Amino acid sequence: MTLSEAKIKFIQAWGMLGTKWGINRTMAQVHALLLITPQSLCADDIMEALNISRGNANMNLRALIDWGLIQKEHKMGERKEYFFAEKDIWKAARQIIIERKRRELEPIKTILAELSNVEDDTEEAIAFKEAITELTDFTETADKALDRVIKTDKDWVLNSLIKMLG
Repeated sequence: MTLSEAKIKFIQAWGMLGTKWGINRTMAQVHALLLITPQSLCADDIMEALNISRGNANMNLRALIDWGLIQKEHKMGERKEYFFAEKDIWKAARQIIIERKRRELEPIKTILAELSNVEDDTEEAIAFKEAITELTDFTETADKALDRVIKTDKDWVLNSLIKMLG
């Protein structure tokens, strides 16, 4: 397999993986391209490499910046913006966890807190409150576990995985 073929395969695979993380395929493919490219790229380079429109490239670059997965830089004498990805995959994974917590876990925690205030003592209301309490306990546990993953380094994570699998 040539390097060019390997890059294409990686970008496609990362795109499919990204859809499982809750981001669109093209956004993940842009991230993959920037992840494996040693130098920063401008939107034109990204458009050409992935065969996407300027609007699609710009929209996904802005989204990746919002997620904290890429940054932009300006090169002396250039009018174009250039983009690069964090190459440390552990930092990128941590950033994805942080962003997913913010976008998904925090809103559901807020809703569950509101729902726990049902003022009804019927059998149905009691069952509802029990379900909300269990969901709240689960989200709190998930939140604490994710916070711990965010705060740890890769050696601790690897050692823990080895212990779990061993």
